[in-house]
Amino acid sequence: MTEIRIIPIRGIPEIVPGDDLAALIAQEGRAVSEREGRAVSEQKKSIRWADGDVVVVTQKVVSKAEGRLVRGITRREAALSESTRVLRRMGDAVISETRHGLVCANAGVDDSNVPGDCLALLPVDPDRSARRIRARLEHLVGVRLAVIVSDTFGRAWRVGQTDVAIGVAGMAPLTDYRGSTDTFGRSLAATLIAVADEIAGAAEMVMGKRLGVCAAVVRGAPVRLADGSAAEIIRPSHEDLFR
Repeated sequence: MTEIRIIPIRGIPEIVPGDDLAALIAQEGRAVSEREGRAVSEQKKSIRWADGDVVVVTQKVVSKAEGRLVRGITRREAALSESTRVLRRMGDAVISETRHGLVCANAGVDDSNVPGDCLALLPVDPDRSARRIRARLEHLVGVRLAVIVSDTFGRAWRVGQTDVAIGVAGMAPLTDYRGSTDTFGRSLAATLIAVADEIAGAAEMVMGKRLGVCAAVVRGAPVRLADGSAAEIIRPSHEDLFR
């Protein structure tokens, strides 16, 4: 049985454009390791960077570091400027497709956890953002990592939101069971697990908008370290029955 740990990285300061986000994550990760290493519990001493760790970083701090902030326009105006196609409108809210191919509310434009009258836009290329953070983090901490940039999405047919992966680097975002068999020997024909989304959702449990934690390490998740991208998770429009 796989045991998975989710370790919040606390103490990262308010991010401003131009910040070296990976360096701040590495620095706080070491600080947490050192603080917990002095504790009595041997279990706490195990919180060291390890090969195969998946670092989940919220989209909001990635956008802040990359300067993806605007002011002086409404959220609807910003959403429309970030959209390639509007699918639904309801009051001031829109469901649209972004330049990345993501279908979400208000093109991912958000006004929570940003200063003043700012609005945060999605990163221009979340997969590229994840690759940059991963390369810098691996250089700083000396282990092989995967990185997920996460964002909060609603879901068709379901009430409430959960975090999903909008950027991925260093791991296969999908686990494909098609062609294998279940416990009764039946062939699996459609089971394709979005493991990057599962990890993003799990990490949100120790982060969240009210906790002030913008990054977490997920350890022990059944991932395959490889070149991968969140673009692989986006369903092509010709396969989408609802667009």
